[in-house]
Order: sequence, then structure tokens, then C-alpha cells
Amino acid sequence: MKIDRWCKIVQSAIVGPRCVLCRAPAPLDPAICSGCRAELPWLDRACAGCALPLPGDAQTTHCRHCRPTPRFEHAVAAFHYDEPARWLIARLKFNGALAHARVLGDLLGTRIAGATPESERPDALVPVPLHPAGLRRRGFNQATLIAERLAQALDRPVTPRAAARVRDTPPQRELPAGSRAANVRGAFACRGPSPAAHVAIVDDVVTTTRTAAALADALRRAGAQRITLYCVARA
Repeated sequence: MKIDRWCKIVQSAIVGPRCVLCRAPAPLDPAICSGCRAELPWLDRACAGCALPLPGDAQTTHCRHCRPTPRFEHAVAAFHYDEPARWLIARLKFNGALAHARVLGDLLGTRIAGATPESERPDALVPVPLHPAGLRRRGFNQATLIAERLAQALDRPVTPRAAARVRDTPPQRELPAGSRAANVRGAFACRGPSPAAHVAIVDDVVTTTRTAAALADALRRAGAQRITLYCVARA
């Protein structure tokens, strides 16, 4: 692995950075060419309370679930969970393509910069934690890697130890939608006071918001007063 890493460093120094999708020349940050970037499934209209995609002609800022009570004070997603964003996430999550975390964090940062004024951004980022057993199986937490890159773009601290997953729950993707809330209920706990009054939960993909909502409950119990949701893709 070390030899492979050094070969990639030498190659990058000789030919320059390459697009992670088509291998054409690309800027270093993010490592994606303008053509592929334009073809990404950018999420242009989404619920301000949970980032659920809204119709292009929607006359409201919130989905029907969030109109009475928004699930989060603010929510931003960069993409629909479609190709090629889905491939970038899957390669990071299941194949250890760690460079994709840098690309996804940069792209999410671009979307947040365009959607959220500086004064309304959170004071700290909290990546969705893995259970220690899950972390041992995967070897890394993709949400933490994305949050660490996003922290540089937003100039905010990332606090990966602010919360812990205290139950080794089955992956949400393996369960029907009706079972997901119970699966993560009580799955998170904070190790101390909330790292800030306004925190942002960071994840790679959000489908039903059940995982993020369970983490938000733990953060509110620890003293967080405002919770924002940032995710790379929203299904």
C-alpha cells in the first residue's frame, strides 16, 4: 500500500491531478473536472428542514413532514442520491477510496457556501459516529473523513468524539423504512456537554433522517440548542 501511495504521488507530480471520475486533468481541489462536475446530480430544490428533494415548481421551503415541525433547524444536501455521486460514495464507503472523502467534502462545502450565510453556519461539526465494532470492520468512518474536509472549507472545528454510537445496530439500508426509527432509537449518547449551542450533524447519505434524528436527540439532551444537518446526498 505504501508503494502504491508513493507511485500515485509521483504520478500526480508528473502529470498533475486527475479527475476522480474520468481521469482527465482536473484542479487539485476538488479533484473533478468541470465536465464531470456539471453532470453530478446537484440537488437544487430541497426542504429546508430535512433536505428532502422538492419539485422544481414547489411554492414552499419545507416538505409536508417538516411544515408543522422541521426535523432540523436547517438542512443542506449537495446531491440527489444518484450516479455518479452514488458511485463516489460507495467507493469511499465500501472500497476504501479515501480520496473521495476530500472530493465529497469540498463539493458539499461549495453547496453550503451557496446556501447558508456565514452568520447562520454552525459552530461545530459532529460526524455520525460508528459503533467501535463497526469502525473495526470498516477501518474508518466515512462521515468523519468528510466532516474533516468540510471543516476546512467552513473554518469550523470537527468534533468526532462529541458523541458515540452505543449500540451496534444493523445498517439502515438493510431494513424496511418502518423499522428504521426503532433500530436507532437510543443508539447514540454524548460523552459530555454538546460541543456548541449550534452544531451540524454530518453524514454521507440521508434516506429517512432516522439516524440523524436519533443523534440530534442525544445532542439536544447534552445541551445543543440548534441542530443543522449536512449530508453529501439525500435519497
